[in-house]
Amino acid sequence: MVDQSATQRERARRALAALQDSSKKPIRVLLADDHAVLRQALRLLLATHDEVEVVGDVGDGREAVELAEKLQPDVVLMDLAMPGLNGIDATRQLMQRVRGVRVLVLSGYADEERLIEALRAGAAGFVLKRSDVQELLVAIQAVHRGNPYISAALADGRSPVDLLLRAQTQADATDTLTPREREILQLVAEGHPNQSIAEKLFLSVKTVEAHKAHIMAKLGAQRTTDLIRYAIRKGIISLDAPPPEPADL
Repeated sequence: MVDQSATQRERARRALAALQDSSKKPIRVLLADDHAVLRQALRLLLATHDEVEVVGDVGDGREAVELAEKLQPDVVLMDLAMPGLNGIDATRQLMQRVRGVRVLVLSGYADEERLIEALRAGAAGFVLKRSDVQELLVAIQAVHRGNPYISAALADGRSPVDLLLRAQTQADATDTLTPREREILQLVAEGHPNQSIAEKLFLSVKTVEAHKAHIMAKLGAQRTTDLIRYAIRKGIISLDAPPPEPADL
């Protein structure tokens, strides 16, 4: 006769062992930052810690979304100011297209407006680039476990949960824009001509022009310079962003 209690104990032992083994697996991290030197430095830095494994690195938001779909990382370490597709909109796309991924923003911007924008887009945490590696590791582990993490300098004594709730209830004019319109807004603000935008997004020039007209109407903009000012103010582009590549003649 089989000892049922012994069988149950053995099953429990195996389940615990499996859980312990799974907990030892490194957290798979994808790096997204337009500064190659910083990406390389982060790779080297994180490689010295067994808790994480860097599975890839990219230089812009669009590449981050595409590679995340392919590699299925646990955490994407996301910069905000990137050309082509910024970190906020890349985060929005990741939340829709990559199941179970967590986005941890790593940014040099320490203002609350960008923090709220990132949280509203779906980011699970926000760490300043001036933080040390130990804080970064704690943040990666926290968001991987499903817990929000905000650098203390930004949280200002408030809990991450309170900040998340505030972000979810705060509206903004850019909420009226579609994901495609947000992409085009950034490219327009970066100085790309309509033909270049059409080629990058595989659209016709007329479609780009129509999107641009809709964007201006929704934001109450009268001219392209109004869109540029708005994009800078909202952190969609940064003042130190590189100029667009010249079109082929």
